[in-house]
Amino acid sequence: MIIRTKAYPRAGLVGNPSDGYFGKTISFVFRNFCAEVVLYETPELEILPSYKDHSRFAGISDLVRDVRLHGYYGGIRLLKATVKKFYDYCRENYIDLHKKNFTIRYSSNIPHGVGLAGSSAIITACLRALMAFYGVSIARYIQANLILSAEMDELRIAAGLQDRVIQVYEGLVYMDFSKELMARQGYGNYESLEPGLLPKLYIAYQADLSEPTEVFHNNIRDRFESGDRNVVSAMRYWAGLTDKVKRSLLNMQLDNIGDLLNANFDRRRKIYRLSEDNIIMVETARRLGASAKFTGSGGAIVGTYENEQMFKQLRNKLGELNIKVLKPKIAETKGKAGI
Repeated sequence: MIIRTKAYPRAGLVGNPSDGYFGKTISFVFRNFCAEVVLYETPELEILPSYKDHSRFAGISDLVRDVRLHGYYGGIRLLKATVKKFYDYCRENYIDLHKKNFTIRYSSNIPHGVGLAGSSAIITACLRALMAFYGVSIARYIQANLILSAEMDELRIAAGLQDRVIQVYEGLVYMDFSKELMARQGYGNYESLEPGLLPKLYIAYQADLSEPTEVFHNNIRDRFESGDRNVVSAMRYWAGLTDKVKRSLLNMQLDNIGDLLNANFDRRRKIYRLSEDNIIMVETARRLGASAKFTGSGGAIVGTYENEQMFKQLRNKLGELNIKVLKPKIAETKGKAGI
């Protein structure tokens, strides 16, 4: 039996990056790209490399470019960390696993390093494959926590729960990560929203802007934990914007959502060090009348547009900057959020 599982990129619609700071966010996944994991039974356990894990290069400049895009370790480390966390979880919860072995490999066409959560998509797909192979059922909120732990605890990758929650639940989800909730239950409150409520959205990205999350998040964590007034205030501000967007969606008041997304980015710009290329991408979209903010850690943006003429202008103008523009195919939610 061959098991094939997929997970999709996500876009933080509003609220990010407050998810790792007891804030609130709304995110969605879209099916324009995917990470896929293939797993099948074999005599020995083997993890096969992907093209991102190769070690042969045309020259030294090719090696340097590969490291800038994919880092030093490729994606095999993601699979290893996921297998370990899955095994640990099963042992801690007295879940017996059969003794069969497997071979596993991954592939992904999610643009790398531009804030679309490509790494956590690989881990999500891997966890789904392991659950299917061993016949283990894990509540979705626990899956999200395991995926986060694989990245943060095993691989020391700076991350928050938002990406993992939306990639597990799929669709469009409102998330509340308040400190009280996280302390009491170990996860947030997750509420599925109807994707049909959304206004016209576009996503734009440029691979040349690849900026790993670990670099982008610079010293915000330290400033937050030390009580920096500007950072703490920003996290609360983004949480408030999230509630405003949620109310606007539920009340079908779509005209003000673009302004709220712009406000999300404007506040971010005040406390983060942003690259000039990222700023140019946002400002170019805004000059055309669209709204724009980061989907995640930078390198890709999401925003609203009014009509097809504006979308064509976005595609043309941003295309001149080697930036690709698409309409996200938003995946449906896997059941109701919460468990």
